[in-house]
Amino acid sequence: MSFSKLFYKVLAVVFIGVLSPLNVFANTSLENYQLGAGDEIRIHVFGEEELSVETTLGQNGKINYPYLGSVLAKGKTTQELGELIADGLRGDYLINPSVLVSIIEYRAFYIYGEVNKPGGYPFQPGLTLEKAVALAGGFTQRASTDKFELSRQDGDGKKTIVATLVTKIRPGDAILVKDSFF
Repeated sequence: MSFSKLFYKVLAVVFIGVLSPLNVFANTSLENYQLGAGDEIRIHVFGEEELSVETTLGQNGKINYPYLGSVLAKGKTTQELGELIADGLRGDYLINPSVLVSIIEYRAFYIYGEVNKPGGYPFQPGLTLEKAVALAGGFTQRASTDKFELSRQDGDGKKTIVATLVTKIRPGDAILVKDSFF
């Protein structure tokens, strides 16, 4: 096999390996994920290690960031927060800062009602209501397997959704598993 053919095969494998996870992520409901209290994030400023931090958003949705002080992160995407921090650092401190914000750990989701282990659980991308029930130890004997309410906070405020077992769960969601009469 010639060097050029080998090179293109390796390049194709790398290309697919790098882009496949991004496509999977882009097709989830987290594509424009807005940060909220409890999210743990990493802020990396390229070439400026003293400005690279890991922090958790407080209940007020703010973070404390070097040289900028208190920064409101709640309701922003990671890209929007990165641009906000870059704008704040640009000029007096850095000429052209390159900032990357990533999520280390999403805020928890909550499940209660007729499950064996109600409570808060770490969110994982791709989580469905069925998987959330499994994390909570399964249904109790009195549980309805088709009556669920999901409370979700979004840009318009809190809303309640009638859910099914295949409903995608987001960080911060609260799931009520209702009881069955029969």
